[in-house]
Amino acid sequence: MAVRIRLARFGRKKMPYYRLVVADSRSPRDGAFIEQIGFYDPMKEPADLKVQEERALYWLGEGALPSDTARAILKKTGVWDKFLSGRKQK
Repeated sequence: MAVRIRLARFGRKKMPYYRLVVADSRSPRDGAFIEQIGFYDPMKEPADLKVQEERALYWLGEGALPSDTARAILKKTGVWDKFLSGRKQK
């Protein structure tokens, strides 16, 4: 099973917010997911962004591939850099 870290859209029309989820790559965007590891609300100023760092690092270590947008969010929160530095030390 190919696992991805990606965004699932929630909210109403013209007022979206997103959950950062771990899901099977074959499932639809807003379909079933394995675990929710964060959220992103672009409508607030500044954008509200929270990631469960420990769970994100776990899934990245297990081989989950982030989407381009999810990778940008992980870079903003510093999780991506921690993941890369952890890989180089091994």
